[in-house]
Amino acid sequence: MKINILKIVFLNLFFITSLFANFQEDIKQLQTNSLKTKQKVIIELADKYADDDRINTLFTKIKDGDLYYKKDNKEFVVLVKKEGRDYHTKNFFTSKELEPQSRRNFRKVKSNNRLRSIIKNKLAEMNLFSKKKDKRLVSAKNLLKNLDKDSKVLILKALEKEKDSDVKEILVEANTILKVKYSKGSEQLTAVKELGNYLSNQTMITLKEVINNENNSKELIKTAKSSLNSVETIRSYYAVAEKAFFGLSMGSVLLLAAIGLAITFGVMKVINMAHGEMIMIGAYTTYTLQQVMPNLIEYSIILAIPAAFIVSGIVGIIIERLVIRHLYGRPLETLLATFGISLILQQVVRTIYSPLNQEVKTPSWMSGALEINSALSLTYNRLYIIIFALLVFVGILLVLNKTSLGLKVRAVTQNRQMAQAMGIKTSWIDAMTFGIGSGIAGIAGVALSQLTNVGPNLGQAYIVDSFMVVVFGGVGNLWGTLIGAITLGEINKFMEPVAGAVLAKVIILVFIILFIQKRPRGLFPQKGRDAQD
Repeated sequence: MKINILKIVFLNLFFITSLFANFQEDIKQLQTNSLKTKQKVIIELADKYADDDRINTLFTKIKDGDLYYKKDNKEFVVLVKKEGRDYHTKNFFTSKELEPQSRRNFRKVKSNNRLRSIIKNKLAEMNLFSKKKDKRLVSAKNLLKNLDKDSKVLILKALEKEKDSDVKEILVEANTILKVKYSKGSEQLTAVKELGNYLSNQTMITLKEVINNENNSKELIKTAKSSLNSVETIRSYYAVAEKAFFGLSMGSVLLLAAIGLAITFGVMKVINMAHGEMIMIGAYTTYTLQQVMPNLIEYSIILAIPAAFIVSGIVGIIIERLVIRHLYGRPLETLLATFGISLILQQVVRTIYSPLNQEVKTPSWMSGALEINSALSLTYNRLYIIIFALLVFVGILLVLNKTSLGLKVRAVTQNRQMAQAMGIKTSWIDAMTFGIGSGIAGIAGVALSQLTNVGPNLGQAYIVDSFMVVVFGGVGNLWGTLIGAITLGEINKFMEPVAGAVLAKVIILVFIILFIQKRPRGLFPQKGRDAQD
């Protein structure tokens, strides 16, 4: 049995090695100066290595003019950059960076317009008939964006073999657009009617071209207008859904930013103007982790969540122990003290990291978008932030309602004197509460680092909004904070296109002022003797 397994492994290794060697040998024919020979080689390579990712890379580099080979050993290299008369290159097969050498040591794999056109068509064909659905889907989308008369044969051929509904739908749309552009009579009219069922930009552009062409018949133009109205109506619905998604995303960020403030404000009655700097510290913690561990970018965001919570939480506890605990019952002095602390923290960050904004890299699993259809796509980074914000909210609810610490926090929130009389160390609860609130703000900074650049003034942009959320929802009430954050996020995103970003903020602020005139304690007033005082 062991001998058979070893035999299989050996045969697989032999097959892979021979395939690699064959590929290296086959592409050496591209080192010829004859463009006709190159065309023949390109076609042969495309047929032989259709599902090999290396052939895609090879063709792309030739098309872009970045493929060279060394004169001495005929080694294929990819040009990285030119520096004076020296070329910085890397090995085509291993991607190993090579020592810079004079450009005289290299020869370019030259191409012309005809060869580039062949390569472009072969790339489209290979990807369109790939065994991998993702490749076929991307190829179909690219084909839809770059349609010409010659695309019809390829599309019809692909439609005969394609079984996946998503890819097939794009190919059918592409074929319908070609019928509108290059057919006449009843076939063209039918195709214009059918385009009313699609939502892509290419469909809208095609229909507008039909409408603006004075040589077209009145019936065709009328049909095109009807189809365009249908497309625009459906797209407007999806535009509303997209705005709602962005509003929910902004509401999630506000929730993360405000939930810590709601806890500290509710328990300690402290107006913490340094809360925004806790958000900033969390964002810079993420940036620092990526600088320290550049090889772990994919995991940096996950590692940054507990790290930001701990760092911001410790800073919060230090602030509470050194400054705030001496100022309880004096809200004005607390406000001024925490404002001063916020300025100090900003200056410390400027000294350590410089006043310039820093970019936090987004992991590949958070990049891109979930495409619902041609009119609606949801970016993964915002989608993950929404889910993450809800998980944090549920986690805080469980801590407050299911743990001993949560019970003590709620006791201090509802009646501080009675809790103290029952033996609860309110000073310890204050420190822990402030630490937890600051830690959650740090987590908000991790989320924000994926939406914007990290800078010393990052937290200042969210401190006012966080206070508005807390006041609107009800001081110390987590459910009120959730509803308040989502409501203000949605209102802001729907008003921005109409009124502008600044005026939208002003209108929301006026709305909050008018609202608290009617309900001074917010949507969900806090219960307890302290709340009534």
